[in-house]
Amino acid sequence: MRKPSIVSLVLAFIPFCGLCFSVPIWDRLNPHVLGLPFNMFWILAWVSATPVLMSIAFRIEKRR
Repeated sequence: MRKPSIVSLVLAFIPFCGLCFSVPIWDRLNPHVLGLPFNMFWILAWVSATPVLMSIAFRIEKRR
């Protein structure tokens, strides 16, 4: 089994960083986006972006 490429690892690490290490950015309730508090919108945005990033990483690895 081959090791994953650096690009695939970075793509997999982006959502992790976006959810875990960005708490000071999104830890607020006042601004509302699409009727949701900003922190809920931030989490839902990353939850929906994660499959997109992972499918790109999968396609990169599939070509190798």
